[in-house]
Amino acid sequence: MSSTPPDARRVTAVIGVLSLAVFMSSLDLFIVNLAFPYISKQYPDTSLSSLSWVLNAYTIVFAAVLVPAGRWADRIGRRRLFVAGLAGFSVGSVLCGLAPGVGLLIVARVIQAGGAGAMVPASLSLLLAAVPASARAKALGTWSALGALGAALGPVIGGSLVQVNWRLVFWINVPVGVAAVVLAVRVVPESRDPASKGRPDLIGAVLLAASVGLVAFALVKAPDWGWGSAGFVGLLAASVVCGFAMVMRSRRHHSPVIELELLHSRTFSGAFVASILYYAGFGAFVLSAVEFLTGVWHYSAVDAGLAIAPGPLMVLPFARVVAPRLAGFLGGPGRVAVIGCLVNALAQLLWLWRIQAAPDYATHLLPAQLLGGAGVGLTIPSLLGSGSASLTPGRFGTGSGILNTARQVGTVLGVAGLVAILSRVSRVDPVAAYRSGVVLIILFFAAAGVVSAALLTGRPVLAPEPAAPGPASAEGAAEAVPMPVAGSFSPEE
Repeated sequence: MSSTPPDARRVTAVIGVLSLAVFMSSLDLFIVNLAFPYISKQYPDTSLSSLSWVLNAYTIVFAAVLVPAGRWADRIGRRRLFVAGLAGFSVGSVLCGLAPGVGLLIVARVIQAGGAGAMVPASLSLLLAAVPASARAKALGTWSALGALGAALGPVIGGSLVQVNWRLVFWINVPVGVAAVVLAVRVVPESRDPASKGRPDLIGAVLLAASVGLVAFALVKAPDWGWGSAGFVGLLAASVVCGFAMVMRSRRHHSPVIELELLHSRTFSGAFVASILYYAGFGAFVLSAVEFLTGVWHYSAVDAGLAIAPGPLMVLPFARVVAPRLAGFLGGPGRVAVIGCLVNALAQLLWLWRIQAAPDYATHLLPAQLLGGAGVGLTIPSLLGSGSASLTPGRFGTGSGILNTARQVGTVLGVAGLVAILSRVSRVDPVAAYRSGVVLIILFFAAAGVVSAALLTGRPVLAPEPAAPGPASAEGAAEAVPMPVAGSFSPEE
């Protein structure tokens, strides 16, 4: 890995290409929300709980692939895996658009998720490796803000495309993916960790996917089966068994799916847990907004997308400008994350107070959207910056994969919880179920704020390096000297 700082123009180009990829993957995570009604019309026997697996299958596989992909990126070359991930994502997008039914659409989404899971951790580790330490705070803000912007703009862009054909929400990825591949090969420098050895734990990744998927399936089916039914309890028990088996493998495997030593850092583990809770709220919030606007206020897909748009427009300026300055003023990104979580909780409290069946966008939903967008812009880069502050250079790929896994796990749990609540929407009083959904979202945001306040407001603590750089524990040994990374803000920056 070269120690010579790249020139400013090349750094800007690298940030742009890598941010484009994470924007595309996040966009696709939520762009399908507004396609649900149109897919249902084509396949009228498909329920919301079944359609939710078009989203959940993508997110679960995405989460399972992230950490092994981060390790492979460190080992074989981060740009190489990044380009391979982009190609896989584009192929999956083509197959999604061609799928003749919901079952095959879910299978195609799994392929798409595999590509996304490869390119996202590789993009973050490439960014951390290519950008000088002095510029990482703003670069990370741009990367994470565009990821959040992609997730939030999914309904906006999707609302326009589904008017023509719902399959376009997948095909739109293809030209963007091809352009990103060409640009990545031309402008992004290759990097790898020469000390990284050993194959990633693929069995552990399968166990992680099974554990998260079983919880999501249990939550989706609970309203029909009963919360105390044998099926629900059995799925939760199976999830715990899979999770326990994954942890035990992670303790023994040389390249585990979750590197438990990283979680010994209060800063990293705090960012990990807070991200799960925050993205559970964020994922539920995006889906709830789409379903409410189209199902209760009877907005068209385009109108619903435009109604959601003001929130995403607040994300980039708060992530790119406000969050880094606040971090310098307050003494660290962890404190900004606390503020952002509280702002999101307050936005949802405002919406809970104003929600009603009669459409009244300007005075009821718009203020909550604007406040929520500001909260997203403050929180997401701050959580990522806090977690990254505890990583040494040799763990950029692995650490970024784990942090992104937390995001996807949280999204699955939040969406599954919301689907369980909305499955009982009453025609007489449809707003009641949505109120319960908003309460769930508030609890997630508040819990993320509590964890951030408890674990992320002190001085960042570096995760310990492995004790010995042998074949079973080599990652990062060649670069064990701590390097300032995004998130370790100081007033001088």
